[in-house]
Formats: sequence, C-alpha cells, structure tokens
Amino acid sequence: MIQRLGQRKVESLLKGFPCVAIIGPRQVGKTSLAKQIRKHYPDSMYLDLELQRDYLKLEDAETYLAQFEGRLIIIDEIQRRKELFPVLRALIDTNRRPGRFLLLGSASPDLIRDCSESLAGRIAYYELSTFLIKEVRPKYKLDDLWFRGGFPYPFLKKGIWFDWMNNFINTYFERDLPNLGFPADSNTGKKLWYMLAHLHGNLIKYSELAKSLELSVNTIKKYIFFLENAFLIRTIQPFHSNLKKRLVKAPKVYIKDSGILHFLLGIETPEQLLGNPKMGASWEGFAIEQLIPLIPVNREIFFYRTHDGAELDMVISKGGKPDIGIEIKFGSDVRLSRGNTLAIETLNTRKNFVLVKNEEEYLLKNGIRVCGLLTFIQKYLPEL
Repeated sequence: MIQRLGQRKVESLLKGFPCVAIIGPRQVGKTSLAKQIRKHYPDSMYLDLELQRDYLKLEDAETYLAQFEGRLIIIDEIQRRKELFPVLRALIDTNRRPGRFLLLGSASPDLIRDCSESLAGRIAYYELSTFLIKEVRPKYKLDDLWFRGGFPYPFLKKGIWFDWMNNFINTYFERDLPNLGFPADSNTGKKLWYMLAHLHGNLIKYSELAKSLELSVNTIKKYIFFLENAFLIRTIQPFHSNLKKRLVKAPKVYIKDSGILHFLLGIETPEQLLGNPKMGASWEGFAIEQLIPLIPVNREIFFYRTHDGAELDMVISKGGKPDIGIEIKFGSDVRLSRGNTLAIETLNTRKNFVLVKNEEEYLLKNGIRVCGLLTFIQKYLPEL
C-alpha cells in the first residue's frame, strides 16, 4: 500500500468542516484513500452507491442518515444521487459538527455545481491526483511513473498496462462520462481526446478542432470544459499583465496522466517513447502534473508567451504578480533560448529554474538554477 500524501490533508479538513469531498477521475484511488482514513474512525459507516443495496438505503435519505448523527458517514460515487446534496445541507445545519460526511465522486460540472450551491460554506474539496513521485520513491523509478502514468492499478501491476488503458478509455467514454452528463457521443468524445493528445503541450486550436469534428467552436469549448472538469485533461491559461506586449490568449492543453497520453499516441514501450517526437512535451506535462498538486493554494499557475517569441513553460504567481519562472527541459542542453531570457527579464520573476530529468544542480548566469525535478520538489518547492 502506497501512502498518499493527501491523507493528512483530508484528515485535517475533516477536523474543520462538517463535509469533505475527495474528487478525481475514476480509478485514481479515492476509495482506497477513504478506507485508510476510515481506520481512524472505527464507528464510521461506508455506503457505495454503485451497490444496489446501498443505493436503496438512501430512498429516504434524511431519515436514514439522521440515525448516524454522531458517526462519520462515507458516501462513495456521490454523483449517482445528486439529490442528496440538499438533504446533507439540512442535516449539517442541524449539527455543524466537523467530520460528519466524507463524499467521494468522479467530478463533473454538474457535480461541482450541485455541491457548491447546496453545501456552500459547509464543504471542503480535495482533488486526488494520480501517483506523485514523492509517494512512489524510492521503491519505484521515476521513469516507470512517467511511462506508465500514475493510475494505481496499471502502475503497480506489471504486464497489464496496455489492456488496462484500452479498457479504461473505452469504459470511460461509453459508460462513465455519459453517466456524468458528457454531452457528446462516445465516438466523438474519443476522437476529441485523441486529437487533444496530439496537441499535448501546445495551444488549443479551437477552430481546427471544430472543423475536423464538424462541430461549432462553442461545442468544442463545452466538450473541453467537461473533460477538464472530469480531470482527464488540464488547460493552463497564459499570464496576462498590464505590459504592452502582444500576448498569446489561447490556453495550452495537456492530457493529465502521462500513461494515458502515451497510449493515445500509440506509444507502447519506454523505448518507443524515447524516440517519439512528443517525448519532450510528454516530459513537460508529466513534470507539471507532479508540481501542481504540491503548489500552495494561494499561488496561481500560468504559462507565458508573446507573439514576439518570449516564453516560459510555467509562471507561478503570487498576489496576481509573477513570482517564479520555470522552464522544463528533457535533454542535456539546458541553455535558455532568447525567448526564455526575454520572458524572465520582462516578468522580473523573483526566482527562476530550469527543471531537468537528471538529478543535477548548478547555477546559470543571472542566478537561474538548473536542478532535477525531484530536487526541486524536495528542496525548493516547500520554500514557495
């Protein structure tokens, strides 16, 4: 059993809020995390709404749940009964004791909206990511996590990666996403996801996607919004400042899990990955997904790019101002481009890093620090 970094955070939230929701894609480990937390609540009750017997127990949810007022109640697959949210609000308002409910759900725009409207001020959210380097090291290698991705089952079970990915994608688009309210048919959804995989690390070209799928731009934006809220992709917005620069306005897109990205690109072995033109973009996205769950919540993440060629892979802002500049590189050539240097000078970021795959560390001119991804996570990220 791999200890998830989020366990302490969720346990802390349960001490301060009457309701906590662990959200994230299916198969990411929400149930396993909840069962670990449950060990600290020996009288807790667990309901799995994918089981008919548990689903039926909540036909009269208010009466049933009121019986267990003094216990932690864990409700898995909460999105299957969205009508529960007003009931939970009423129960919480009669007793705002912390740690009453722990909800698990595969997030969707509907799920998030229903929760936020019904339980505003009563609920705290924790997004569970796929495995992080800090969770699997030193037992497992970074290269294995990068290639296979961080979904627990295909990462830990050797020999089933390809079949798991194939089944996961088919099941997600044929059953899970429609159950969450995804407005596209499964074939269109899968085509869009494959197309986004080929755009991984690049600007979203809405008009080209719309033309290829014979859909409107607004429809494409709606589908992408849904996929992001289902935690399958990530979009990163460009940093906009008051500087008189011709800034890029389109967001960049990433497939969140590197293993899924590799499957969508037809990459079946680590050797094929190292020879693939998308290798650098894959590493960039992997590094970003390792960093974002660990960055303090009072920081915002952007990229920076102008039409004049200035660019940085990541800008971490504080109080609306650029604070940390990060460029992510895979190869041995760590020299910054003229565009990188121009971006750093323009943004006037307090600290700047080049993150590389190898665990080495040294300074470039102007105090720009080159270091490995793991070194940055362990040594410099806590200082932000």
